[in-house]
Amino acid sequence: MSENVIIADAAFVDRVAFDLIVNFERMLERQIPQADIARWVECVALDGGLREGEHQTTVILTHDKQQTEMKNFVPGRFSEELEGKAFKGNLGEFEFCTPHGENYVDKDEFFLDTLQTVMQLQDVKRLMVIPDESQFNHVREILRKADDDNKRVTVFAMQPMTGGAFRQEILGYSLMAALGIRGEEIKS
Repeated sequence: MSENVIIADAAFVDRVAFDLIVNFERMLERQIPQADIARWVECVALDGGLREGEHQTTVILTHDKQQTEMKNFVPGRFSEELEGKAFKGNLGEFEFCTPHGENYVDKDEFFLDTLQTVMQLQDVKRLMVIPDESQFNHVREILRKADDDNKRVTVFAMQPMTGGAFRQEILGYSLMAALGIRGEEIKS
């Protein structure tokens, strides 16, 4: 596992991207393309405190067995386009891991188990977490119980969460950048 880790609930992120596409197409009166997944994870890493340099970041996209892709992202197919693949950018190398819970574990439980496991890894120094809204309370509890002052943890949500010993960022900003939506378009 690398020093920097992004854990995202793939179904939640894909659903938020879809909602943004639909709403901004109406508002901006233009077609919004699928989100560039490389651009999105770089924006998440920046929001999580990573700066330019030769870093290693593992991107874990959890999902259930039935979900085979993120339909609103390019590339988005887990086994064919993302699993084990990597790209290099100004923030270093990003490697994708797309595990799913088997039939005996639902996606929420699998996400939380993955978070608990990563929190216990001493090598991980920066963690960016993107849970489904239904998981917020559980994520908050896991992070509250964590006894590791050496990790910088940032939780991404569509609105601020209360009561947490972690940094917070708005998920929509990184997704808007990945969808090619510019701030000046919204102002006008």
